[in-house]
Amino acid sequence: MRNYSLIVPLFFIGGEKMTDKDYMQEAINLARLGAGFTAPNPMVGAVVVKDGVIVGKGYHHKYGQAHAEVEALAMAGLQAQGATLYVTLEPCAHYGKTPPCANRIVEAGIKRVVIGSVDPNPLVAGKGIAILKAGGIQVDRSSLEDFCIDLNQDFFTFIQTKKPHITLKSAMSLDGKIATRSGQSQWITNESARADGHVLRAKHQAMMVGIGTILSDDPSLNARATSQAVYGIDNHPIHQPDVIILDSLGRTPLGAKVFQEAGRHVLIFVSEECSMGARDALQDLGAQVIEVAAREGVLDLEEILFTLGQMGYMSILVEGGSALLASFAEEEAFDAIVTYIGNEVIGGLEATPALGGQGFASLEDTPQLTFKSVVIIDNNIKIIAERKGREGAYVYRDH
Repeated sequence: MRNYSLIVPLFFIGGEKMTDKDYMQEAINLARLGAGFTAPNPMVGAVVVKDGVIVGKGYHHKYGQAHAEVEALAMAGLQAQGATLYVTLEPCAHYGKTPPCANRIVEAGIKRVVIGSVDPNPLVAGKGIAILKAGGIQVDRSSLEDFCIDLNQDFFTFIQTKKPHITLKSAMSLDGKIATRSGQSQWITNESARADGHVLRAKHQAMMVGIGTILSDDPSLNARATSQAVYGIDNHPIHQPDVIILDSLGRTPLGAKVFQEAGRHVLIFVSEECSMGARDALQDLGAQVIEVAAREGVLDLEEILFTLGQMGYMSILVEGGSALLASFAEEEAFDAIVTYIGNEVIGGLEATPALGGQGFASLEDTPQLTFKSVVIIDNNIKIIAERKGREGAYVYRDH
């Protein structure tokens, strides 16, 4: 049985009995504990409530392991009979690594199920709900649907497009520069903003940079964050993202810091112009070298994203540099943007902009964004935005 002693169950809030909303929030909190570990599965949390008391709870810990509903029902035992189950995503209706959760819920004698969001996986997509209703279970949708959707934007994109959800991340001055004209970039944002960036890394399956970033900065590209910062509890393992490098000619130095992390999976995309000697040297270090098409030395992003999707990558954090971010923007090959803004201005035509490339000639052609949040972090700013009209957006809202 899992030990949830670090997750305090709240049966009363402010002296009042918990509501459907409160129980679903508990399930959301549980689901977040799987961040970085469940791909290509979604993050899911579940809570079983009997007579106003939480008698079981669980979350999907890792791909191939028990689903959240099964874990919660196991904890509840016989108390699941006649109880209500709160689950952040529609229970699965198919056999995969594990049996269908919807059938297990019916067998357990659950009376009512409150669902946070519908699973767009064609193998589910309402089928789980149908099984529950056929078993005589009352099925309701949660008022916290938007929060449950936000949990699994990566999964929803992946399952509908067969490509990973792409987040572009940059740290810039107030006037949009990521380095001075002399090339200095450390540090434009403060320690608090950089710490938040490491939390962002831990929540992604992999992070991507271009060869320019490797040659100029030699970054470690790991997640140096605390369990408390990432998951809200102590003593929880921190997910370390894989590293993806776009390096058409195979110029990644053999002594680069990305190779010094034990157990690190490094993928390097190259073009046919990359020599066999360079490929062999990188593979000897444990890197996976993948050739894709290129035009004038620029690797084909569409082929790269398709390949990553085929490999099961669900979420990619693209950290630059300027040319790589511009390529994703110009091809509209991104889903979200996270921007950290420092409290300075740099100025100058020779200073490096956050987005390089040619840019757009017409405002009508530029990607349009929906701002999700703007937060001040210790006198720096964090902005999260999503691209309007992107493929893979959630389409099952209950309104």
